[in-house]
Amino acid sequence: MAKTANINLRIEPERKEAAEKLFNSFGLSVTDAIDIFINTSLMEGGFPFQIQQLHYNRDTELALKEARDIIAGKRESKSYSSFAEALEDSEV
Repeated sequence: MAKTANINLRIEPERKEAAEKLFNSFGLSVTDAIDIFINTSLMEGGFPFQIQQLHYNRDTELALKEARDIIAGKRESKSYSSFAEALEDSEV
């Protein structure tokens, strides 16, 4: 069957570039990779991988929030002059 239908996809340019680089390493284009994904989904009757929400424990959730706050500039990050100093600060 001839390929005559188009799908328009909007993604960040950096993600597109990373996907192109990845799929090119397998000798595929992004279009080829999307076609493989769709064909595999149709053969399996669903996604060809498990879709799930990640659940983290309370400490991990707090650490992720802290990291997001640091990235957003809402919180100062700590810095240490040595590994020993960081280790000392982390002891409970």
